[in-house]
Amino acid sequence: MIPTKISSLVLLRKNGSILLGMKKRGFGIGKWNGFGGKIEKGETMLECAKRHLLEEAGLVAEDLEEVGRLEFEFIEDPLIMKVHVFTSTRFQGEPHESEEMRPQWFPESKVPFDEMWADDRLWIPLLLQGSKFRGCFQFQDMDTISWYHLEELPSTTSLT
Repeated sequence: MIPTKISSLVLLRKNGSILLGMKKRGFGIGKWNGFGGKIEKGETMLECAKRHLLEEAGLVAEDLEEVGRLEFEFIEDPLIMKVHVFTSTRFQGEPHESEEMRPQWFPESKVPFDEMWADDRLWIPLLLQGSKFRGCFQFQDMDTISWYHLEELPSTTSLT
């Protein structure tokens, strides 16, 4: 059986911009990404998302909405990652750098896709247009998608 890791990912938006963090260590180092990580035992996905956002960017989200579910498989590493994607425009605090991430706001028209995971350019536009989505991605290596399926879901779809 292939090991599975369940994680959260939070992308905040404000005034036509999206908040991303430069990953400073660990998995995905050197890439811009949302904020998130592995769920802990006894924690809900929402609690996981809020905890990682606070730990990595110093922000408290008031109302996170789950908008996507993504699944990743890496051919070189037998691991399946199941990621619950959240977004919000309501949060408290100013982003600050942590040991894990260096936050930065980007205009939504200038998302640095060339410095992100290859799948991000496929599903982040759906998030930015207010859609819900579900996708599966198989990576040949850390930068190359060998196969994927991505679907936009009706806005009434509940992902919880």
